[in-house]
Order: sequence, then structure tokens, then C-alpha cells
Amino acid sequence: MKKLDILIPQYKETEEVLAPLLKSIDIQQNVDLKNDIGVIICNDGSDVKLSDDFLNQFTFDVTYLQNEHKGVSAARNACLDASTADYVMFCDADDMFYNMCGLWIVFREMEGTGFNALMSVFVEETKDPKTGDKIYINREQDSTFVHGKVYRRSYLTMNKLRFNDALTIHEDSYFNCLAQRLSGGVKYCQVPFYLWRWRDESVCRHDPKYILKTYNNMLDSSTALCQEFLRRNRKQDAEFYATSMIYDAYYMMNKDEWLNQENQEYRMATEKRFQRYYFTFKELFDTIPEEIKNQIIVGMRNRFFQEGMFMESVTFGDWIKHIESLKGGN
Repeated sequence: MKKLDILIPQYKETEEVLAPLLKSIDIQQNVDLKNDIGVIICNDGSDVKLSDDFLNQFTFDVTYLQNEHKGVSAARNACLDASTADYVMFCDADDMFYNMCGLWIVFREMEGTGFNALMSVFVEETKDPKTGDKIYINREQDSTFVHGKVYRRSYLTMNKLRFNDALTIHEDSYFNCLAQRLSGGVKYCQVPFYLWRWRDESVCRHDPKYILKTYNNMLDSSTALCQEFLRRNRKQDAEFYATSMIYDAYYMMNKDEWLNQENQEYRMATEKRFQRYYFTFKELFDTIPEEIKNQIIVGMRNRFFQEGMFMESVTFGDWIKHIESLKGGN
């Protein structure tokens, strides 16, 4: 049995796009690539196929699955179902490992009792908005992305933890929040081993209105997450994530870009979607202990302040009254 399977969804990504990731695995040091590492790639119904010649050039074993087009969550689940390794790690097809000792770092974290969930700092490759030059920044531990996360496969299987097939955007946070919360404790790795690469063709990176266009999908993801916690009789977790999403929406939608008249269409549509979210989870929001709610508020304010996005153009209470008064949204 292999120690680690690296699971990769593929849709329109070509061999040229995938090559940096697979080559970054092939140069890993201090690990047995042939016996301990497996790579499973699932083609999500795309006509962009990977050739045998391309896949067979690497030291590690590659399993290439062909799926009908169901979206990234279903593709990741197909990879997970095909895995037999002790641990699994989800990677995006256009990313790569940060350094040649990345997998050695992961394997060292597995020593002893190991972990059910591992979260690490990862490196983001982005562009300076003024010069266009590439810059690299550390992204602290979070549950938003699959980047730098590793899970014990038997833990996921035993707890029936899977990606939600209905979510095709912002699907990472649903899976990570659920898997990490149920694990009872996340192991943290302060050494980055994953690089979130910049790619001009990636819409979530180069489209300045990506969040405006997809915040509704984030609300869909949070809805599914809170409902899943309730289904598992974990009301406190549902309260925490519902309240976090409500305050995230407050701070997010009071940023300048949301208040800009040219983005009014996005704002109106998102406010109506948020109204449904708010009324769905209002009881959870009202019953969460004030101490926990205050901790969420402080954490949210600090996060937006650190990211240079802190805005309070209207009080939270007045904003909620505005949301409740919207017509046609509930």
C-alpha cells in the first residue's frame, strides 16, 4: 500500500499545464516515488486527453480515470474512490510542489501517530497590480482552499467525507471545514510545500470581479456545509459557520467594489441570495453564545483589516434591517 495518493481533477488542462505539477513530484527527494507515491488524475468529461506517452514518463505510478462531465467535486470524489493509499492530498492541475523536499515534509508529519487532517502554510504566486511582476506570498492556514491539505484516507472513508457533487465553485471550503472540524484536531505544518501558481487563463485569478460574480456560490457552499452539520447533529458547528458567513457577507458587501454603481447588478442579486441564507439560519445566528459570536466578529474584523478590505459604511444592525426588507429575495 502506498503512503500517499495525490488526487488531481482535470478538465481543459493540457499536458503542458499539468507538466509542472507532475515534474515537481518527480524530483522529490528523500522519498520512494515508485513505492510510496501514487497519482490519480480524473478527466471530467473533457475532450482534452492525456496521452500514455506523457503519463508513463514519470517515476511514480499514474492512474488516469475518464469520467462524464459532472464538475470538479465529482472528479475529486472519483479520484478518492480509486485511492488505496494511507493518505490523500488534493491538488489543482495547474499548481505544483513548492520545493524538492515537499513530500518529505509531508511524510515527516505522518510519523508517529500521524494525523487525520494536516493543514500547512502554502505559497501563492500572484501579480503586483501596479507592475504586473510575479510576487510570492505566504498564505496562512485556512480552510478555503485544498492547497496544502492532507487527509488520512481511512478517516475520510469511515466518516463518509466527500466533496458535495452539487458544488462546482467554492467547493473546497465545504469539504475542508467539514473534514477538519470532524477530525477533532488539525495538525499544523509551518513549512510550506505547496505552490498555488498564477495562470492567466484561470478565471478566479485574473478576473477582478470573480468574487462579485461567485459570492452566491460561496453562500451555496456554506448552506450545504451548515445543513450537513445539522444532519450530523452538530448544531454548534452549524451555528459557528452560519454566523461566520453572515459576518463575512456584512464586511464583504460593504467594500467599495460592492458599493460601486457599476456593480449594482451583482450586489442586488447577492443581497437577495444572502437574504435567503440569513432567514434559513437566523435561528442558529440568534442562539449562538455571545462569547463565540464576539470571537467571530473580532476575527473577521482583523482578517479584513489585514487584507486591506476593512469597511463599516453602515452598522451591522442597519445592514441586516436592509436585507430583511428586500422584496423578492426570501
